[in-house]
Amino acid sequence: MVCQVTNLWDFKQSSEAAAQPREENQERGAHPLPSPTQRQSHPPIPSLTLWVPAPATFNTARVANARFGGFSQLLLLWRGSIYKLLWRELLCFLGFYMALSAAYRFVLTEGQKRYFEKLVIYCDQYASLIPVSFVLGFYVTLVVNRWWSQYLCMPLPDALMCVVAGTVHGRDDRGRLYRRTLMRYAGLSAVLILRSVSTAVFKRFPTIDHVVEAGFMTREERKKFENLNSSYNKYWVPCVWFSNLAAQARREGRIRDNSALKLLLEELNVFRGKCGMLFHYDWISVPLVYTQVVTIALYSYFLACLIGRQFLDPAQGYKDHDLDLCVPIFTLLQFFFYAGWLKVAEQLINPFGEDDDDFETNFLIDRNFQVSMLAVDEMYDDLAVLEKDLYWDAAEARAPYTAATVFQLRQPSFQGSTFDITLAKEDMQFQRLDGLDGPMGEAPGDFLQRLLPVGAGMAAGGPLGRRLSFLLRKNSWVSEASTGASCSCAVVPEGAAPECSCGDPLLDPGLPEPEPPPPAGSEPVALIPGPVEPFSIVTMPGSRGPAPPWLPSPIGEEEENLA
Repeated sequence: MVCQVTNLWDFKQSSEAAAQPREENQERGAHPLPSPTQRQSHPPIPSLTLWVPAPATFNTARVANARFGGFSQLLLLWRGSIYKLLWRELLCFLGFYMALSAAYRFVLTEGQKRYFEKLVIYCDQYASLIPVSFVLGFYVTLVVNRWWSQYLCMPLPDALMCVVAGTVHGRDDRGRLYRRTLMRYAGLSAVLILRSVSTAVFKRFPTIDHVVEAGFMTREERKKFENLNSSYNKYWVPCVWFSNLAAQARREGRIRDNSALKLLLEELNVFRGKCGMLFHYDWISVPLVYTQVVTIALYSYFLACLIGRQFLDPAQGYKDHDLDLCVPIFTLLQFFFYAGWLKVAEQLINPFGEDDDDFETNFLIDRNFQVSMLAVDEMYDDLAVLEKDLYWDAAEARAPYTAATVFQLRQPSFQGSTFDITLAKEDMQFQRLDGLDGPMGEAPGDFLQRLLPVGAGMAAGGPLGRRLSFLLRKNSWVSEASTGASCSCAVVPEGAAPECSCGDPLLDPGLPEPEPPPPAGSEPVALIPGPVEPFSIVTMPGSRGPAPPWLPSPIGEEEENLA
């Protein structure tokens, strides 16, 4: 769908007016930027063809809500449908099938019929060995993922134009010229890469002269572009011009700091990266061998089906040949599904063509060029008067609902998928993390003391008992006052009451810890005479109150209870 614009100069008037620097800027010594040639120096220009996107294959609003027979409305569409893509192949398959069936029934002799019937049984038996579903499913999945990735790489200038409008300042003609030229360079890079990969864009801009006449490039820029000695695709050249122009704007103060320049160049690199990905997608396609394997598998399978799915004479008594029909309905459906699956991959493998579902690249060029110029020129520094919003004094701001959507207001807000889970009270009790049996209030020291036997060495006055009690007290989490005395119980016969006794305190703050005896054969160490510093006595805190039930009991509390 196209429309004609008879006067190209009306279409380019605003861009040419902004592309020419003012004389006062040149008098101030400003470096003149490349500007388009004057109107009178141009030869007569034919009318310009503007591309308008054709309507989509189907409106997604038709399938916005799931309902009975929702997709059935799409079965009657023709543009972009499977019927439009497959009707020729389907008619050819049906024609060959009917020709073989007629030859079997009316042309072959009786001996030839018997031989043909054996061939039919053979083809029907071994055609299932061809893995059509396997190879075709993986191939179509690969092509569809590649198709969507290519669309995500389309160079859109929306982020870049916002950064240009916010970082390149100046309401004079010089500032306008900077902003418009920067976005024109970005649009030129997109045009150059799209005309390299899209047949529709190449038909619109078959030569660089058409790009110049369309206003994306000036004649001076064309000379620099063509004089650049490089045999490779030069879609990246306008991005280099963009970088140089941004650096010049920074030197002139149009870009006020290096952070703004860095942000601008980062957005340019994202834009250029998408252009480069389109080039690589066009260069590195799906491997040819994969496409050939899928195509050969499909064609060979249905070539075998042409013979193996023939209806034989029921009078011969062949297995599964009790019915004689003329049209193989389920074979045609199978061909429709498998061949249609391959047609989907055939249409999506290169979305830059002119099929019904290919990308509307010419429409994207027009849209991107228009919105980018509007954003950096007419909308630059164009703000509405600041006003208080409707919910200025509202404690809880909430937009209104119409009568058709007010039911959504009554629905509770989503808190999370586990918000409504309930647990029993006993399942919500904390448990020990060390894997030991026993109640949660039992301390590790109590468990260790239970394991050790009680004997002469474990008594309160014995050295092993004193050392063990000291270690338990040293590694405990409680105050020193809770371990003031060491208690022990003697072993008694079964059934008798235990006899327990408590000894002296484990550690007297006024007494030093006894030193171990020196090893045998060692010489005594001479003491250095001098004043001896007294031991410092630290006041220990008093006993704490009862601990919460969810904390472990202090070490020594059980001995005190036993005492």
